Amino acid sequence: MIFMISQNSRKFWSALNLPISLYHWNNFTVSSEPKTTLSPLKSPTETELKIKRIKEKLDQLIPPRPFTHVNTTTSAAHSRVTILNPQDTYCRGDQLDILVEVRDHLGRRKEYGGDFLRARMSSPALKAGASGKVTDFNNGTYLVSFTLFWEGQVSLSLLLIHPSEGVSALWRARNQGYDRVIFKGKFVNGTSQVFTECGLTPISSAELCEYLETRDQEAFYCVRPQHMPCEALTHMTTKNREISYLTVKEKSLFNRSNVGVEMMKHLEHIHVSQCYQRENIKEKCQIGMKVPVPGGYTFEGRWITTFCNQTQFNTIKIKDCLKGKLIYLLGDSTLRQWIYYLPKVVKTLKFFDLHGTGLFKKHLLLDAERHTQIQWKKHSYPFVTMQLYSVIEEGYIPREIDRIPGDKNTAISITLGQHFRLFPIDIFIRRAINVRKAIERLFLRSPATKVILKTENIREMHSNTESFGDFHGYIQYLTMKDIFKDLNVGVIDAWDMTIAYGTNNVHPPDHVIGNQINMFLNYIC
Repeated sequence: MIFMISQNSRKFWSALNLPISLYHWNNFTVSSEPKTTLSPLKSPTETELKIKRIKEKLDQLIPPRPFTHVNTTTSAAHSRVTILNPQDTYCRGDQLDILVEVRDHLGRRKEYGGDFLRARMSSPALKAGASGKVTDFNNGTYLVSFTLFWEGQVSLSLLLIHPSEGVSALWRARNQGYDRVIFKGKFVNGTSQVFTECGLTPISSAELCEYLETRDQEAFYCVRPQHMPCEALTHMTTKNREISYLTVKEKSLFNRSNVGVEMMKHLEHIHVSQCYQRENIKEKCQIGMKVPVPGGYTFEGRWITTFCNQTQFNTIKIKDCLKGKLIYLLGDSTLRQWIYYLPKVVKTLKFFDLHGTGLFKKHLLLDAERHTQIQWKKHSYPFVTMQLYSVIEEGYIPREIDRIPGDKNTAISITLGQHFRLFPIDIFIRRAINVRKAIERLFLRSPATKVILKTENIREMHSNTESFGDFHGYIQYLTMKDIFKDLNVGVIDAWDMTIAYGTNNVHPPDHVIGNQINMFLNYIC
């Protein structure tokens, strides 16, 4: 990693594009000369071209949908829902298809798609749930398909999270600016300390400290404090800026009453019988398997995969699985939940004090007798929290992967997403591409190392939609799956799982975390 001082630094850009359907700085240089991050005369790199293609595809997927009045946007109440080939009783394993014709608030048929819909089936008494598959025909009609995984009385749900006009507005607003978050860097020199503004792009014409990861073209900037070197940066904190790129009319689409509106409330329960169908014998869950959607369902609170034969790990089996393992958890607080959950189940795993402070310090679990080590480390910028966190050992996930030798007893789990929702999509795409490249380098030196990607999960329905809404997460989820689609990694589809569980919480409860970890153990043992 290189850091330098720059008075006239060009804002580096990244644009992504993919085929989808809807610190501790070990090596540095210091320069007082003006420095351009990316020369406009320089040929675009392979990464930049990938980012550009992905971004163009996403722009095609989410075209502008201007509207003159809310009445011309999609209405859940006026849309029509029809079960195709209805039956009195269905058999377990059947597919139930529903045709949806969307209309606006004046009852007029819409002629384009792009609405953000979420389908779910559930049986609360059985603690059972699964996501449905939504196919957009881009003409105002959708096919919603449910696989009937269990027998009993089943409820169906289709939520209009946002109309297509709202989706278009969110997409435009997201990519309009990097300034939704104010980063404040703490510089320390002896007994003196000072905070200055920092960010993912150059903040102003002031003299800057520029922290560059040159190989991956990642950058972070801080206004240089007077009488202190750039190396004096020790901590970071953030707060949200009161700014919006939505018009007043667009904001009305995201009022609480307009988000997550049920479209199937007039449908009655359906009844599913066993019908004596034989279960297909599936192969053991293993790295590299393609995960369908839905990839499983919950029953009696337990996650059951549909594409592989899954082992249920009790405490004894978990201990045996973890014996001799080095496990690296790299990402956000949804992965930190794993390292908090495991000692509750495996009492021999103990936290080792690394003398850090706060929730976002590096966490380390040890079981010396079984030679098990599990560590969690946060991903680097952007990391959004009001709590002050150390950046002394800061490292982007690609750099962290490069530091891991790897072997057959080493496993890495990675998650990205929640903290990227507040920024233009190019930031997320660049990071995902760089993570993939780091995994490819890891596999060259150690093909036996196991890598598992955990997708981001759904969160609260009515949090700040422009900054944190699940639409942003869904685009990142599709992007992540596409970038890693042909890599020999395991996937824990937390998006699918949390829809099935119906959690709507950025930090799902322990029973969901336990089932995510169970899937992880299936991949590594």
